[in-house]
Amino acid sequence: MTDTVATLGDLQRSGRARLAAAGVESAALDATLLLCAATGERREAVMAYPERMVAPDAAGAYRALIDRRAAREPVSRILGKREFWGLDFALAATVLDPRPDTETLVRAALDWLESRPAARIADLGTGSGCILLALLHERPEDSGLGIDRSDEVLAVARANAASLGLSARAAFTMGDWSAGLPDASMDLIVSNPPYIPRGDIAGLAPEVAAYDPAAALDGGADGLDAYRRLCADLSRVVAPGGAAFLEIGAGQADEVAALLERGGARAVQRFPDLSGRIRCLGAFFAGTGKKDQF
Repeated sequence: MTDTVATLGDLQRSGRARLAAAGVESAALDATLLLCAATGERREAVMAYPERMVAPDAAGAYRALIDRRAAREPVSRILGKREFWGLDFALAATVLDPRPDTETLVRAALDWLESRPAARIADLGTGSGCILLALLHERPEDSGLGIDRSDEVLAVARANAASLGLSARAAFTMGDWSAGLPDASMDLIVSNPPYIPRGDIAGLAPEVAAYDPAAALDGGADGLDAYRRLCADLSRVVAPGGAAFLEIGAGQADEVAALLERGGARAVQRFPDLSGRIRCLGAFFAGTGKKDQF
């Protein structure tokens, strides 16, 4: 086969085989997504019209994308974007690739916010801004602040806010977790901090270990360094009756819940993801008659 006679079906099959041989579990889906990116075709067209001819330059571009995916670069990194909560978020090498499991935190926070008026939200370690911006997209009366330690990361978050039309309600600033926030200034804190024990990072899937920024993964020797910082300061920055929702790693629920309780949380609730694993903890702080927990 040469590029001059390549069809959509030819390319999809060859790409799928190459990715499967490289150990990519989602070989068929990834080959199709990359074929759409290289040719401008829709997924439906790839499936319905496999005999459609592909121009040589597009076929060559597709094979280059397949080479990158076979090296275990994630499709989201190759395309420079990730869908999260039904919204498109731009990525960069310095930004954690949002995972669908993090939507567990968004759902829990939205349930808590449902009966509340306009809320002030802070997203600590905001990365792409996906958590904060997903919440603001669903809650047009709310406003939020994303905090991160990197100018490069904050530039990506600001660009995502602009592309989603949320810049007027989402501000982003450099900081060290909650250290710069005034006392009782936020109704809701959300965060997906680094929680992988340092010694476990090298054993993660190549898509994570080689392509996600180490600073967004490395939670210290036991994975809990960021939680120690966060949990000790939440009762200071959360307004009376407010809450915090934190994503956690596997097996960390008990230890992080204890940190939250020692930090002043009135109650802690656990939220499982779709696989049943505890993915998020909600911490609720004493208020003045408002709903402090579910």
